[in-house]
Amino acid sequence: MAYHHGDLATALVEAAVALGRGGGPAAITIREATRRTGVSPNAAYRHFPNRAALLDAAATAIQQGLAAAMTDAPERSPAERLHRIGAAYIDFALDEPGWFGVVFFGIRPPEPATTAQAPAFRALTAALDDLVADGALPEAQRDDAAWACWATVHGFAELCLRGPLAGLDRAEQSRRGDAAIRAVIAGIQVGAG
Repeated sequence: MAYHHGDLATALVEAAVALGRGGGPAAITIREATRRTGVSPNAAYRHFPNRAALLDAAATAIQQGLAAAMTDAPERSPAERLHRIGAAYIDFALDEPGWFGVVFFGIRPPEPATTAQAPAFRALTAALDDLVADGALPEAQRDDAAWACWATVHGFAELCLRGPLAGLDRAEQSRRGDAAIRAVIAGIQVGAG
């Protein structure tokens, strides 16, 4: 991809996203992003003061794609929607480990307040809000439920990528992921009773 005109900042983020897909956060550098866009490294510094800023912009772009994947199918109930969100998160991690690394293991780990504003986390909390509206989850338990759901799918993805489930075939990973998601959804709904 060579940059000729238009929005250089967007072109640099697109290059960073492409770099991250294949090589994770370590692959994203200003020098390589500018090489791919056909500009000098100095041109990038007008938009991104350092590598961390470019990495953060790439992570945000990737998160937006993840959130879109998490919410792209209509479900019949809030619990089904929550299940779809969890399954999409695990699929994303297993299908795109480089991007998963960019989002969660970049230069600095995301803080809880930053994570709470991330598009994927907002998709999760919107589904939990629907459970609250249906009376299946007390509003006072919604925040704890969000972190329990996130920890379940994120931890499961890590077990598949770098842990004891890495050697399983994808079908078995998906089956076990589905069981984990169903268990956490059942657990947060039990808390409502």
